[in-house]
Amino acid sequence: MIGIFGSGIGGLTVVRAIMEGIPGYDIIYFGDTARTPYGNKSPETVIEYAVSDMTFLLENGAKIIVMACNTVSSVAFDIVEKFEIPVFEVITPAVELALASSRKMAIGVIGTRATVKSGIYEKKIKAVNAGARVYSVACPLLVPIVEEGWITRPETAMIVKKYLYPLKVRQIDTLILGCTLYPLLENVIQRKIGKSIKIIDSSAGVAVKVAKFLKERPDIDCLLSKNGKTRILLSDVTEQFATTAKVILKKNVLPEQVKL
Repeated sequence: MIGIFGSGIGGLTVVRAIMEGIPGYDIIYFGDTARTPYGNKSPETVIEYAVSDMTFLLENGAKIIVMACNTVSSVAFDIVEKFEIPVFEVITPAVELALASSRKMAIGVIGTRATVKSGIYEKKIKAVNAGARVYSVACPLLVPIVEEGWITRPETAMIVKKYLYPLKVRQIDTLILGCTLYPLLENVIQRKIGKSIKIIDSSAGVAVKVAKFLKERPDIDCLLSKNGKTRILLSDVTEQFATTAKVILKKNVLPEQVKL
């Protein structure tokens, strides 16, 4: 089984990408909705949550794990990769796509406070191209906006425009969505940043990484069940989650509440 975890609804964009990119694999998703958001927590707390999330998925049969959260990927990857299991994060695939797409090497990043504060995107981009210009903006209001289902509200468009303004004046040509929730706002983000700007969705990138890994590692691939089943497990079930999950996955879902 492919295990995927995130701090809430955003991780389902990664679930969708993997379902579409490598269909047929059984997936178990854990959304830590009782402790969301992770983006405003300290690195120590995020690491604690990540370890407990990983342990939970392993105990429930996961053979590989995808960290569908930029905050966890930015501060906890060095810790969780010590688990004796293949682990994938969402930042490196986004960086690789951005570097391949940017013409001027002027790259913007939007994310949670924790992700932006970590400087992980700038470090990874400059490790490949020291001359690249990277501009990051924390967008803390976007997560609760999406979780409330305010995707098409005019207030949301105004907030997005305000967050993106510092990046527009820097004349970026590529924008990384540094939070797995942000792809749900991709249409409004594209309108406000400009149609000429290439938007990078890390969920698509990590799905390609997982597919490539499984093709190259048949010994791991053979351990994964392939019945096309998807389980959605949450630390707290809300009505809004099921509504938004249906929009993301394009089908009805029945989240199960669990205790860590």
